[in-house]
Formats: sequence, C-alpha cells, structure tokens
Amino acid sequence: MAAIVRISSVCHRGVKLLFYRSSLLARPLVTQQKDQDRSYLLTARIHGSSSLRAGSVSKAASLHWTGERVVSVLLLALGPAAYYFPGPAVDYSLAAALTLHGHWGIGQVLTDYVHGEPKIKMANAGLFLLSTVTFAGLCYFNYNDVGICKAVALLWSK
Repeated sequence: MAAIVRISSVCHRGVKLLFYRSSLLARPLVTQQKDQDRSYLLTARIHGSSSLRAGSVSKAASLHWTGERVVSVLLLALGPAAYYFPGPAVDYSLAAALTLHGHWGIGQVLTDYVHGEPKIKMANAGLFLLSTVTFAGLCYFNYNDVGICKAVALLWSK
C-alpha cells in the first residue's frame, strides 16, 4: 500500500488539509539485496513545503506576484481614467503599465516553453529588447503624436 490515510485526519481537520499532509508525501519502497534474503524499507520523501526552501526566494516570488496583481488592477482603473481624463499623465501611465504587463506575461510564456541555458538567455535578452523598444515607442507616440488615449478615441470615432 503506497500511503495509509487515517479517517480521523479527514474528520477533525477537513478534507482540504488531507492533501497537504507531509505524511502523505512519503512513499514506502521495499527492495531486496541480491546476496541477502532480507528486505529493507526505504522511504522517498517529496518536499512540498515552501518552508524548506530559501526564505528570500519565496518572498521575492510573493512580491512579484503581488506586483503583477497591482499592475493588472491599475490597468483596469486606467481604462475609465483614459476615457474621462485623457492627458499626458494617463498616456505615460498607460505606456508604463502596458509595457510592464506585457513584459511579465511574455516572460511567463518563455519560462514555460523555453528550455536550455543558452536559449533562455537569448529569449530573455530578446524580451528585454522588445520591452524596451515597446516602451520607447509608446513614449515617442505620446510625445510626438496625439497620445494613446486620443488615438484610441480616434479609432472608436470612425
């Protein structure tokens, strides 16, 4: 039997905590030596707890996730602000938020699908170049043309 689940863990603590118990992550394995008739019980453990990892890495990941949510909510708020109060402040805020949101999103796609050290370095360099060119282009458009807010209004007016 791979794992033994006690009914009391389900009854007293709820079903949700059942899946997070570290005792369920241990898998017993019985092996035999070729020269001997004795069996040995080995236990392979899978560490599912974030407390076993470095604290600074999980803190940085948590702050990054929080930053992504803040930028997403900021983009939701900038939509109505761009409609009701078009101007340079909103244009440049949109340029920064859109670029950062796109940079983080494409970065996650690269993390999921690009493998191998040289490929990852080239993909990240390309991503930083793309993000820099995007932000510079949006700032150039805001400074030398009508801006993002008025450009979208012009697209909707026709």
